[in-house]
Amino acid sequence: MNDFNRSYAATPGTLDMSKDAGLRSFMLGVYNKLALGIALAGILAFVAGSVAPVSEVLYGTPLRWVVMLAPIGFLLFANFGMRNPSPTGSAILYWGVVSSIGLSMGIYFLMAKIGLNGMSHLVITQAFLATAITFGGLSLFGYTTKRDLGPIGSFAFMAIWGLFVVAMLAFIMPMIFPSTAGLIGFGEPLSLIISGGFALISAVIIAWQTQSLKEGYYALGGDTRGAAVMTNWGALNFFVSFVNIFQFFLQLLASD
Repeated sequence: MNDFNRSYAATPGTLDMSKDAGLRSFMLGVYNKLALGIALAGILAFVAGSVAPVSEVLYGTPLRWVVMLAPIGFLLFANFGMRNPSPTGSAILYWGVVSSIGLSMGIYFLMAKIGLNGMSHLVITQAFLATAITFGGLSLFGYTTKRDLGPIGSFAFMAIWGLFVVAMLAFIMPMIFPSTAGLIGFGEPLSLIISGGFALISAVIIAWQTQSLKEGYYALGGDTRGAAVMTNWGALNFFVSFVNIFQFFLQLLASD
């Protein structure tokens, strides 16, 4: 997802970017798309988890595997299947990711509805507010810092895929070897550690992505097609990072 942004990156600190009206308009476009994505995902999650007939179809039939695996499929396609994205293609991908993740997260509203594992609507609200504040602070840091976040950001992007492999193993192993389901290593402690790892790495990515978007905007030199694609990629990266941090706060608050 970040290959596009890296290819247009400029040297940090070479431009007085904080006062540019065009940059502010571009960044506002990214944040607006992110906000709309979060709103849509929230609505889909609420409906999926709170409306009984919908919940029964999505989580009580084999369709649940589609709901669970669709976000992974979209993200893998985003990273390895789109090498020359168009504005329309990248927009369709963004809304596909948003919709699939929204439906998959409806399980949290279903858990809150039946009072499972400490989940409640209050916990969901608290987790969302904590995530929004965290995101805002990290993005502001990335926007204002003069330090080059490129090296640490590239490392974080690779690390999150390594953690993804670990998460998949933790998910698949108990299904292949049921005897491992009772081990501490494949239980709730590991789940919280993995979620915390995703949140920490995503925090770095948010700051780095904000800086990359600033630099990429200037490097595009008025290319409206490139700016449209970058807006979609930026919103997509922000959205995934937002969800990672949100899920960590959910698990943390629900475990209290």
